[in-house]
Amino acid sequence: MLGPLLPALIGRWHIQDEQAGTLFTVVFVGELCGAWFATRNLRLSVLAGSCMTAAGCVLMAWADFGTAHVALFCVGLGLGAGLTAGNVIVGTAATSSRTRLLALLNVAWGVGAIVCSLLVRACGPERVPLFFLVLAAFLLLAALFAIRIPPAAPRIAAETVSLGQGTKLTKMPMPMLPLLIFSLAMLLFVGIESALGGWLPSYGIRTTTMLASSVALYFWIAELSGRLLLAALTSLFGEAALYRGSVLLLIVATAVLIAATHLGSGGVIALTILSGLALAPIYPLIVSFFLARTGNHPRLGPVFAVASLGGATLPWLTGAISTHFHALRDGLAVPAAGAVLLLLLAPEITATRAKQRA
Repeated sequence: MLGPLLPALIGRWHIQDEQAGTLFTVVFVGELCGAWFATRNLRLSVLAGSCMTAAGCVLMAWADFGTAHVALFCVGLGLGAGLTAGNVIVGTAATSSRTRLLALLNVAWGVGAIVCSLLVRACGPERVPLFFLVLAAFLLLAALFAIRIPPAAPRIAAETVSLGQGTKLTKMPMPMLPLLIFSLAMLLFVGIESALGGWLPSYGIRTTTMLASSVALYFWIAELSGRLLLAALTSLFGEAALYRGSVLLLIVATAVLIAATHLGSGGVIALTILSGLALAPIYPLIVSFFLARTGNHPRLGPVFAVASLGGATLPWLTGAISTHFHALRDGLAVPAAGAVLLLLLAPEITATRAKQRA
């Protein structure tokens, strides 16, 4: 919601990009805290998370810049709990179709993002409180749906690893090195998506005559479309090749955003759509590779919590660099660098499933 709302909030509170970046940070600090404990009780995390996010939205309706940080922390706390639990519930429900189910879950989130952009446009910059109150009502409705989630199946208390004739119970879901690599990959993705989804609407306003909500709408429709196509693309190219290709496409899109000085409305729209399409397969694939190794392990929460650090830092860093160099396109070097790192991690990320099958 911050992407299409950001120009109105900047004007409302008379703040600079660097200050606005702290709004993203506080949301994702809340997500970190919520995700840390989300896997203890998956069903409760979705239910309580919806209610907590709704409470934060109600507070945002009348918040000033300082109070907004408290409200957005509550929003993040609920999102961290609910989204992490949702990933684990869906990603471990049917291992034979894990990638497809995770893609469909992300499609649902994409629909929510599109509706959010339309709601921002319908309410207008003068009725921001109305937007937050309507959003809170939707979240309470989501809590009612969460009641219908069935109780979780029994989970393993720890992973069993064969050691010759004996076995060893491990407290961690996988060895430390691949665990750190997956954590970093999730952190980078969440940060890149938040930075682009949050700042591209402002980029569009400053370089063209487009509305922020329009740019946000193009971005999320593109990401939604990419996830709808994910199952077909995976069958066509394979998961490892699709991961590498998507990251390469993302690098190209962000590089052009940084290098181009006079894009025009058509260029901004094209690169926004390209960025959304490139991002679409990456997170479901990372999570699918990860859960294929871990299963429904009770200590998955901290890994998803670490991913929130990306959302807490990369959008803020984008705003800070933009303020320092007086150009938002310079700030977009942050998600571009993150995409390069995702490509460098590809050999380890995509090799895990092959190792498991072997």
